[in-house]
Formats: sequence, structure tokens, C-alpha cells
Amino acid sequence: MNCPTEVVYLVDDDPRVRQAITELLESFHLKVINFDSAASYLAHVRADSVACLVLDLQLPQMNGLDLQKQLGQEGGPPIVFISGHADVPSSVRAMKAGAIEFLTKPLDLEALYTAIRSAFDKDREERRRKADLAELKSRWALLSPRERDVLPLVVSGLLNKQSAGILGITEVTLQIHRGQIMRKMAATSFAELVRMAGALGIAGPKQQPRKSETSGRAAG
Repeated sequence: MNCPTEVVYLVDDDPRVRQAITELLESFHLKVINFDSAASYLAHVRADSVACLVLDLQLPQMNGLDLQKQLGQEGGPPIVFISGHADVPSSVRAMKAGAIEFLTKPLDLEALYTAIRSAFDKDREERRRKADLAELKSRWALLSPRERDVLPLVVSGLLNKQSAGILGITEVTLQIHRGQIMRKMAATSFAELVRMAGALGIAGPKQQPRKSETSGRAAG
């Protein structure tokens, strides 16, 4: 059964195509909102729901590839391209920019429906990723300034003694901060904390090579 919040946005300047695709998708109990141009789609206020954009390649004023580029910068649902011409360069460009599928008219209706379902899955996954990241950022906001100094050092793999030395604090104090970080970030293990830091784009200082490694390279 389809999720009631799934929406297909259809952009095609041919009213007959819009009507045919809309009727088809509605027969699968999908909600369809259609537009005759890129501008009318951009002017629409999208609901916060899992969505897919079925987008015609040839459109007046702003074509499908230009709309895809703009949505890539602003954020938008996964795109399934449709076109009346088998334009290989355009299809390659569309797919490289992240399109789910590039289908030629007359449309294979089964292929269209399958592509839309894949687009829904991708959008749902992206929404989960963004929600997880927002949750991590809210946990990061709970850390004190000193704990934010400690976290990059800890996840970089430095020993507690090394991290404490860099910050000019005792090892015991460093361990206390580390425990507080684990608690506030709700990390169940050190490996999970490292994963969280990576998701937040937090990287520790580059470690200097060991003396033995340096001398070995010099000797070579």
C-alpha cells in the first residue's frame, strides 16, 4: 500500500501527456500535482512529504536539465526524466546529476511506476539522513566549548595523555570530558562516537609520523 504522503510532481508542457500520466498514476492511488512549466513548479509551495518529480526534458523557457541544476542547488525531490527524443548526451548529463531514470516517450508505464517507487525510496532515505544529522547537531550543541575542543582529539585516535597535553589539561580531566561527551552525544561505543563525528564533519589534527617511520623513509 502506498504511503498517503507520497506525492508525484509532474512537469510537462503537453496537456495530453499530463492527463495521461496523471490518470495512470492515480489508478495506482498516487497523488499527482502537475505543472505546465518549470516556472509554475518553482512557484508552487511544496508540502513536507515524500515526493518524486517526473520532469519533461524539453520545456519552454527553462528546460528540464536547467531545472534539475537549480533544484540541485536549492534542494528538491528525486527526478525521473521523460523525453520524446532519445537524446544520449542529455540523458547522460541527467543521470550524472542524480536523476533516478531517463525514459523516452511513448512511456513504458511499468518502467515509469518502478522509477517513481525508486525515487520515493531515495527521498525517504535522504529525509532520514537529514533527520539523523539534525539530531546529531542538536546533541553537538549540548557540548561545552571545552568538550568541543576535546572531541576532535579523541576521535582522531590520540591517546588520552596526548590529547590532554595538547589542551594543557590533566589526563583525568580529559577522561571526565570524554565521558561527558559520550553521554551528551548518546554514543554507546567509541566507534559510534567516531561515526557521529564523521557525520558532523569533525576531524582531528593530523598525527605526526612516528620517529621510526620518519627515519625509515629517510634511510630509504
